[in-house]
Amino acid sequence: MSFSSLGLIDPITRTLATLAYTEPTPVQTQAIPAVLAGRDVMAAAQTGTGKTAGFALPVLQRLTMEATRVASNSTRALVLVPTRELAEQVHASFKAYGAGLPLRTMVAYGGVSINPQMMRLRKGLDLLVATPGRLLDLQRQNALKLNGVQMLVLDEADRMLDLGFSRELDQVFAALPPLRQTLLFSATFSDPIRALADKLLKDPVSIETAPRNTTVKAIRQWAVTVDKKRKPELFMHLLERHGWGQVLAFVKTRRGVDELVELLHSRRIGADSIHGDKPQPARLRALERFKAGEVKILVATDVAARGLDIDDLPVVVNIDLPIVAEDYVHRTGRTGRAGASGEAVSLVCADEVTQLAAIEQLTGQSLRRVEEPGFVPEHRVPETNASGQVVKKPKKPKKPKGEAKVVSEDVRFRRA
Repeated sequence: MSFSSLGLIDPITRTLATLAYTEPTPVQTQAIPAVLAGRDVMAAAQTGTGKTAGFALPVLQRLTMEATRVASNSTRALVLVPTRELAEQVHASFKAYGAGLPLRTMVAYGGVSINPQMMRLRKGLDLLVATPGRLLDLQRQNALKLNGVQMLVLDEADRMLDLGFSRELDQVFAALPPLRQTLLFSATFSDPIRALADKLLKDPVSIETAPRNTTVKAIRQWAVTVDKKRKPELFMHLLERHGWGQVLAFVKTRRGVDELVELLHSRRIGADSIHGDKPQPARLRALERFKAGEVKILVATDVAARGLDIDDLPVVVNIDLPIVAEDYVHRTGRTGRAGASGEAVSLVCADEVTQLAAIEQLTGQSLRRVEEPGFVPEHRVPETNASGQVVKKPKKPKKPKGEAKVVSEDVRFRRA
């Protein structure tokens, strides 16, 4: 099947050919005709399967074919995303797919000056990609009116709710015209998102190209059990042992990110970081350096878990497991994209058994466990299963004969 057979116009299909897009993916095959027909869409598909093109291509075509004069400080299409990095990436995709089309587009997010964004809005836009917070800032300053929005896209809406954007989203929805086309695209759809969809979408086309909340089969996933305090040391050991060329490493806290980068630099390993405390230009610069191969390791919090499209990224390492199980699906989805293979490694300590069980329950699979010689944990990680249950209480490590018996609070485990 070709892109032209889906109803896309020649200027777009010619651009896709220059980008080496030869055949649509399953989510694109189902979504593009539905969006072109004006239907509301709720699409769930695994990461790296072309979701962005699934909504960007038909939105660009509709904006081009239904060209109308844009009012000052208005936009015809609005794409909402949860993070600044995803906003940049989604806008870059629109620019690439829409090369040569007579459309005005813009990206807006916080962390940078609002004045240039306000200036660009004066002439009106065909399409705006934005984070909710900055969007409302622009609206409050009368730089943006939402009553002209004809198409609304929520990309990774579940993450927006996780990040506490619920109130902001309610304010945005209240300002939008009721007659519009609404599209929801994500790799995971939680129950709250499905409830939100019931309120926002009218007779939607529902698309699920893979079982709900599953990870990509091409990704080899495994876990190494280790004591919490030895995680950085184990990461350095695995990095050397496996000879990984490039690694995206996820750490729970901003402080933990900075400490790991400092350790990597002390070992003369090129590394950079992305987290919420870094200025946006520095975050974008770190990402570009990593994509260009200028640094070997990119250490990040979950602000980088979604939307980062990095070609041929071989390995993702979860130094810390995510608090929200769905984020595991998105983290691992940074590798194994577009049919490539990849590897996702999780360093798991006893304190994280609840998160591990939640991940296994969500994905319907048990992570294969490995014990690395020299790093066998003193505080054993309880056994879990794909039903999200702790099925086996760990045995206390044996003490050498003649050594006094010491009862430590760290090796006591509550019943599941």
